Amino acid sequence: MSKVDTAWLRMDSPCNLMMIMGVWILKPGLQYPQVCERLADRLLKYPRFSQRVQLDATGANWVTDTRFDIHRHVRLERLPASARKHPQQALQARLAELAMQPLDMRYPLWEYRLIEHFDGGSALIVRIHHCIADGLALISVIQSMVDGGLEPPTRSSKPAPLSGLDAAEEWMSHALIEPLTVAAVKALEVAGESAVQAFEAVGDPRHVLEKWLALGLHKSREGSSEAARLAYQVLRDGAALALMADDSPTRLKGMPGQSKRVAWCQPIPLDEVRAVGKALHCSINDVLLSCVAGAIGQYLKGHGDAVDGQEIRAMVPVNLRPMTQAYKLGNKFGLAPVVLPIGMDNPIERVFEVRRRMGELKGSLQPLLAFALLAVAGILVKPVQDAMLSLFSRKTTAVMTNVPGPREKLSFCGATLEQALFWVPQSGTVGLGVSILSYGGGVQFGVITDSSLCPDPQAIIDQFAPEFDKLKWLTLMLPWGEE
Repeated sequence: MSKVDTAWLRMDSPCNLMMIMGVWILKPGLQYPQVCERLADRLLKYPRFSQRVQLDATGANWVTDTRFDIHRHVRLERLPASARKHPQQALQARLAELAMQPLDMRYPLWEYRLIEHFDGGSALIVRIHHCIADGLALISVIQSMVDGGLEPPTRSSKPAPLSGLDAAEEWMSHALIEPLTVAAVKALEVAGESAVQAFEAVGDPRHVLEKWLALGLHKSREGSSEAARLAYQVLRDGAALALMADDSPTRLKGMPGQSKRVAWCQPIPLDEVRAVGKALHCSINDVLLSCVAGAIGQYLKGHGDAVDGQEIRAMVPVNLRPMTQAYKLGNKFGLAPVVLPIGMDNPIERVFEVRRRMGELKGSLQPLLAFALLAVAGILVKPVQDAMLSLFSRKTTAVMTNVPGPREKLSFCGATLEQALFWVPQSGTVGLGVSILSYGGGVQFGVITDSSLCPDPQAIIDQFAPEFDKLKWLTLMLPWGEE
């Protein structure tokens, strides 16, 4: 197991388990045997899903589970009888319970739960430990599971094109990570192992400084001004990452308990989001982040909190590998701190401010440095790892991610995948997770919260659509065509 994946494995805590959770709403309904057959046929072509974790003094290893049984990992679920009247609320409650139930370390760290009869169809719940893969890698897995899906590439074969599923790679241009990824990948190629080597001296910042200065001077003597510039940028961005102020003390921040709440909204038309962004010369990401900031601000104001001029920080995953390598699984992403202006009431002003802040992050090496930090954390004893990663907890209110999906709805075992939802895990004492998913022509927001910090996340979710509507109508009211 890589050191970064080991860090994710050891990041479980009583208040936050490092599981990626999701649910598919499918119509018509599915039967348990056909789901088991499909997963056994497609999912197990990725060796990682038939391997368990073996811990030893040097870290963790993947070993084949000789007692593997597909029926242990695919289970039947039944919601209470009351679910017939309020199916979404019942499903949300069940997902919240599962968010705090750890996976069994004796077996491969994943499971599916099928609710055969749910709201005129079926619901398929998935839980996968983060040490297996990140969100981008799991997109590759999903592409091979659905009807007409592609065969998983092998390490010796050339990955197949993605056009069969509406080119998910094309949709990466609409993901939140897009403005940050290119520069980070370029820096990763230039720096190679140097970033990780520098962070080996994380206990003494002077050593970090010395190593990166040495790297810059050495490359400069070879005539590489680019490497010298990179060394300076690493120092600058590393200092910015380490010296970030603690986040605003809102009711969403504090010591979480040991129970969760889950919520989601109906899709917002993606074409409308794109049209607003084009009219305002903003990206789709800017528009969506502005809605997130507005929704959280409205939630806090609704509870009597003063938010004028307030802002909160969210850690956003930034992809550090090409889509064609996602099938290898594992975690290859950094984290970028995005500051959301929750205290701005004017939606137009807020979206422009988000655009400005996202522009400042372009080319930042902070995601790369966060990846290096995780790599170092994976080789340290757990108490030291916990102390290092508490940096993110103190300085962060939320973890937020955006996953792109295909334009058209997919099918699974002959049933149409009507809605696809997921929730990201939060580490340390972070108590809020926000997920954005574009799929089938719509954009959906999902929220998972600690129940003691935010007992009613639906109140946040219910603000997303109104915030987008305000932005849309104000955009239409602007004096277009006038000087």
